[in-house]
Amino acid sequence: MIPAFVDDLRRAHGLMTLDQIADLAARGNVVFDPFSTLIAAAARIGTGNVFHPCVTIDCAPGGDLVIGDGNLFHANTTVVAETGPVTIGSGNQFGEGGFVAKANRVGADIRIGDHGRYLGGAAVFGACRLGDGSQILGAITADDCMLAGGGSHREPDPDRRAGLLKGTGVARGLTVRVGHVIVGHGGFRQADEEPQRIHHPAR
Repeated sequence: MIPAFVDDLRRAHGLMTLDQIADLAARGNVVFDPFSTLIAAAARIGTGNVFHPCVTIDCAPGGDLVIGDGNLFHANTTVVAETGPVTIGSGNQFGEGGFVAKANRVGADIRIGDHGRYLGGAAVFGACRLGDGSQILGAITADDCMLAGGGSHREPDPDRRAGLLKGTGVARGLTVRVGHVIVGHGGFRQADEEPQRIHHPAR
């Protein structure tokens, strides 16, 4: 028997009860550990998503948090819609190594397309547009950035792949075009944008 206070605490903080998480799983999602997985009751979630342990999906009162289908949320992923909306498409991978997306200041609006990868401690804040197939690889804080949509990492032609940030550090106010990447080590500069084919020749 699960103590009543477990669900009482969840309700008090706007989170799904264990029965609601069971309903989420019944709709075709996978929740490996419902006790360590915290999901906002107000979040709108599709089907086929996989939630590993220690994932937090939170939405403040009046917030807007939408998750599509077939996304993979590895452990230590946190998504928060506090002062602005967070919209996530389908077929994305969040984490290994952790991921954070927080719309937690005035003007914040995070939109993530389909089939992207955001790995290795990536964190997204502010007004960010991460287009279809885009990638953030590494412990990078992306603030008010736009990664153009294109092919995913599986696209054989690097000139057609979506925008990519790779490395470590802070990327602020940057735009990465289709087929391009900015690599940073401690910081990122628009002037360092270069074609992805330099690093990954066409297959």
